Amino acid sequence: MDKKEILSKVDHTLLTQTATWEEIRQILDDAMKYGTASACIPASYVKQCADYVDGKLPICTVIGFPNGYSTTATKVFETKDAIANGASEIDMVINIGLLKDKKYQELEDEIRSIHEACGGKILKVIIETCLLTEEEKIKMCEIVTNAGAEFIKTSTGFSKSGATFADVELMRKHVGPEVKVKAAGGISSLEDAEEFIRLGADRLGTSRIVKIIKNTDDGAGY
Repeated sequence: MDKKEILSKVDHTLLTQTATWEEIRQILDDAMKYGTASACIPASYVKQCADYVDGKLPICTVIGFPNGYSTTATKVFETKDAIANGASEIDMVINIGLLKDKKYQELEDEIRSIHEACGGKILKVIIETCLLTEEEKIKMCEIVTNAGAEFIKTSTGFSKSGATFADVELMRKHVGPEVKVKAAGGISSLEDAEEFIRLGADRLGTSRIVKIIKNTDDGAGY
């Protein structure tokens, strides 16, 4: 698979607690240079990032991150604030406790409320697959589809493990045809990236792919 095609599906990501503006700016510069789908950065940097890229790159941020157990009202506020500051895409974390308690309608209502708060911007729903049973993963595919979100996403990258090939394959099989799949967490090679895409991932949340290409003859021929 062509490297540019892989890069076009990457959300170039930096979400560490210690991220500085200098590090974030490097993410933005590399994302623009290598043609990634977006840069995914902490919410506190959204306005600064949106001003810096000046429309040349979609800015993605996370809400309810990484644990997902904020109240719905808090998540809705975070979403509206991020959109007002210039975010084009929102990656939200579900309330996993609601799923474990089988409060499916409440969970669907929360996702729908956040989707409405996006005002037409892209919403990706992080379900943290490493904490779920297969039955729960399938149920989340149904809930995300019903709630109208644009993407279902495997992982935050801050829990026990990240994306797996099996999870992407399962999600692609069980979400509605209009819902896209994002794999995130632990994607560490071009070969892995290509396999995730082959299995049905439309986006990849990672910082490593750009670094690999950047460090290969300084990105020559990417």
